[in-house]
Amino acid sequence: MAEYNNGPVIVTGMVLATSPVNDYDRRVVILTKERGKITAFAKGARRQGSRLLAATDQFCFGNFKLFEGRTAYNLIEASITNYFEELREDFEGACLGMYFLELADYYTRENNDELEMLKLLFQSVKAVCRPTLDNKLVKVIYELKALAVNGEFPGIPSDGRLSGSAEYAVGFIEKTPVEKLYTFTVSPGVLSELRELSDDYRRRFIDRKLKSLDLLESLGV
Repeated sequence: MAEYNNGPVIVTGMVLATSPVNDYDRRVVILTKERGKITAFAKGARRQGSRLLAATDQFCFGNFKLFEGRTAYNLIEASITNYFEELREDFEGACLGMYFLELADYYTRENNDELEMLKLLFQSVKAVCRPTLDNKLVKVIYELKALAVNGEFPGIPSDGRLSGSAEYAVGFIEKTPVEKLYTFTVSPGVLSELRELSDDYRRRFIDRKLKSLDLLESLGV
């Protein structure tokens, strides 16, 4: 029988990853405001009719009620405020969202203060669901801001490779609060500059190939 410490814990967060365990259970990774990235087990979540069936899908954002055991959390209840159902009908958007989840999983740790990364993830997935925004621009903004949030942003290049407009856009991404990030557009030429810069930084600062990136590149995003 599982042993629990104290009473239940309620956290706010988004499901980054989910995988089957045994016949009917699920293991979920949740990026939370209160405890960083955590792993939880949801018993019976894969049974038809389970109240945790939909709540343990990727992208689900809301409140999760957990018991903290000696080695893992156990998810007993969830109140989901956003399922991001729009992504189910948008293949490119879903692939981009999966990349955002994987990058967030790469950066975050348990018991770290990951509030800014959670806010960035939430706002970025919302941006993917907005048909008026260019997915290529959303991807660049997310990548560059993720570097800034995690203290790895090397600054605007001083080698003259960027135009004045591109330099301004990079500075805006670095300094602007997450909630106001997705409020601008750029010309195709500036977007191309930003994409090249982001690709360069990703190769320099991320030490492994992300699986979801291969599919995105095949789609030209």
